[in-house]
Amino acid sequence: MKHENIIKSKSFFFAIQIWHLYQYLVNERKEFILSKQILRSGTAVGAIIREAEHAESKLDFKHKMSIAQKEINETIYWLELLNEIDYLEEVHYVKLMSESDEILRIITKIILTVKHNLSIK
Repeated sequence: MKHENIIKSKSFFFAIQIWHLYQYLVNERKEFILSKQILRSGTAVGAIIREAEHAESKLDFKHKMSIAQKEINETIYWLELLNEIDYLEEVHYVKLMSESDEILRIITKIILTVKHNLSIK
């Protein structure tokens, strides 16, 4: 029985939500700068996690996951900024922040586990 990779599926679903947010920002709000920033960082998270699946070593895996951690943190920044300038409805902001915070927590836990396992050897 194959187990679902939670961070892989959550980051993929998050990328889809970020794509829809990008479409909304461009088509409805006519916002072209911040929308590209959040599209780039928000979709990069899942792509980097996919890259980490085929890391060359545990250290490479940790490095790639650390990059994914930076990307989700950047995405949180863009969400906060878009919220502060009233480009996001509260309901969408709360949902996206909740999901990005969860992704950040999972990635951080993965990194800490790998660091711990590397220090044991």
